[in-house]
Amino acid sequence: MSDKITCLIVDDEPMALNLVESYVVKTPFLQLQKKCNSAIEALEFLNEERVDLIFLDIQMPDLTGLELAKLIPKSTRIIFTTAFDQYALEGLKAEAIDYLLKPFDYTEFFTAVNKAREWFSMVKNAKKEKTDQMEFIFVKSEYKQLKINLDSILYIEGLKDYIKIWVKNEPHPILTLMSLKTMEEELPADKFMRVHRSFIVALKNVEVIERSQIVINKQRITVSDQYKAQFMNYLSENSLD
Repeated sequence: MSDKITCLIVDDEPMALNLVESYVVKTPFLQLQKKCNSAIEALEFLNEERVDLIFLDIQMPDLTGLELAKLIPKSTRIIFTTAFDQYALEGLKAEAIDYLLKPFDYTEFFTAVNKAREWFSMVKNAKKEKTDQMEFIFVKSEYKQLKINLDSILYIEGLKDYIKIWVKNEPHPILTLMSLKTMEEELPADKFMRVHRSFIVALKNVEVIERSQIVINKQRITVSDQYKAQFMNYLSENSLD
């Protein structure tokens, strides 16, 4: 996870959607990825992209917020936003970070997102302790478990339900049945970065950065708009000028 908490807002009421958006925009440590006016639209987005935190209305047609909460990854946390206090207990059962009762002001919103920031900070520190010692991974490929040293990985390419892991001194990639999102969550965040919906790069093996493209082992990988801010932050932190 980057220093900013990536967010998704889900609410079928336009005014509520816009209010939460205004609160997110004015909060420095939040980064809005998308806003959705239905849980179904949100689920489609989450099947492709990962976010840290969802501001989720409960009463929505077709698929409720509580139903959506059961379908998202455990690593994505929820702050419920609803006009009905009778859902508070169910919200707690869904392990939500907090429960905001409409109408709520910015002070209440900030208190809730600060709880989220503390939770993510705790998780980040725990993961860092684990990944600092992480030197290799095992992946299943062609009915075998292959050991891959992290230092040998150049970049990882996502193709629908499987990924290609390109490693040093090998002409062909290692194929494994896994989503790019799952692989991203497992890799050390200080060594690997997602720069496109279809690519994760090993930061130490980036050879050239030209405009919006990264060159690794003669392969050009475009940094898409969605991931450009995070990559540019990394670049500025590691540049001499």
